[in-house]
Amino acid sequence: MPDSQPQPPPPSGTPASPDGQQDPGVLLLCGARLTDGRTVDVRLGRGRIEAVGTTGSLTAGPVAAPGARVDLDGYLLLPAPAEVHAHADTALSADVEGPVSYAPEDVQRRATEAALLQLGHGATASRAHVRVGDVQGLGSLAAVLQARRSLRGLAEVTTVAMPRLLTGAAGADGLAMLRDALKMGASVVGGCPDLDPDPTGYVEAVLEVASEHGCPVDLHTDAADPARLARLAAMAGGLRPGVTLGPCAALARLPAESAARTADQLAAAGVTVVCLPQGGCGATDRRDTPPVRLLRAAGVRIAAGSGTLRDVSNPVGRGDPLEAAYLLASRHGLRPEEAYDAVSTSARAALGLPEVRVEAGFPADLLAVRGDSLAGALSLAYSRIVIHRGRVVARTSAVREYCDSAAEEELGLPRQGRSTSP
Repeated sequence: MPDSQPQPPPPSGTPASPDGQQDPGVLLLCGARLTDGRTVDVRLGRGRIEAVGTTGSLTAGPVAAPGARVDLDGYLLLPAPAEVHAHADTALSADVEGPVSYAPEDVQRRATEAALLQLGHGATASRAHVRVGDVQGLGSLAAVLQARRSLRGLAEVTTVAMPRLLTGAAGADGLAMLRDALKMGASVVGGCPDLDPDPTGYVEAVLEVASEHGCPVDLHTDAADPARLARLAAMAGGLRPGVTLGPCAALARLPAESAARTADQLAAAGVTVVCLPQGGCGATDRRDTPPVRLLRAAGVRIAAGSGTLRDVSNPVGRGDPLEAAYLLASRHGLRPEEAYDAVSTSARAALGLPEVRVEAGFPADLLAVRGDSLAGALSLAYSRIVIHRGRVVARTSAVREYCDSAAEEELGLPRQGRSTSP
């Protein structure tokens, strides 16, 4: 079984980096393969990539601490993925007997465990959608914000406040709750306009609050009504710091001409579309994936999220960004590089995070996956080493063993391990 272990924070005496986090010191990654075929050493320091050089050309310094070198022979080194669509308040609730508990301590425990599972997969940053209002009030949001604080230094978690109703007399409380959620610490305005009696009014309210607070917008929609989606795109166009829509599953069922027109409208508005190739989520009914090739060709930024993680909407949800990339490549026709971009570079951009490249000067948020090519890594991405801000924060190791056979000797097949038992 793979064994993923988040690493403890550094000792209290470790010096602080410029952003206030403790500086893990210099870390040298040795013999890593890059997607362009090169094998390199990479030196990390103060949360960034300091240098990339040929194998053996870099050192960790004359007074390197123990563990300052990580052997990445046999690993592919990539920018770390980000989880752009998670539901922290309902995660890991599928096996709960009876109604799901929204007691703050239960939500905090589930949200923390979910973030650690996603971190073990490689996601050093995640956006957590949290319902506010109704019976939960602001309790679930407070619990997820507490989980976020406890994960500081391991992973970056941002929260999306999701009110159910925002229009009419019933929506007044939701609107007040949304503003309170932003004051409490939610950093993104979200929700599901499809569930409101006045979807256009819902979007107008969200955009107004987001504009007041200078927040990004992240809305759930099936996008089943092209005219409504066009109005949404027109209203959202130019809003900074940006608008994200997902999962937009119904775009896959539109006639080709209508889908192409919609794609052009979304591109003109600068909207990011987040698809959920691993399954849907509780806020939407459909589980389709939008036409990602068409959207990309039109210039729409496509990011891929996991959706739900083992809740009633998807009891087997894995929360694995590499699985999302695998599905985009295997089922939806994206090249491996395009599919991985959807869970890494484009996902980070949707979250407002800086770009990561395996080049000097970029943030040291990296994922090492056993394999010699991106296609192979997406196919069999079992062993992983996750680096956040220049520090190894999670490892997953998997060894496949076979009993002895004539085939291994005759064909010289590669072996990861050898079992002596029959």
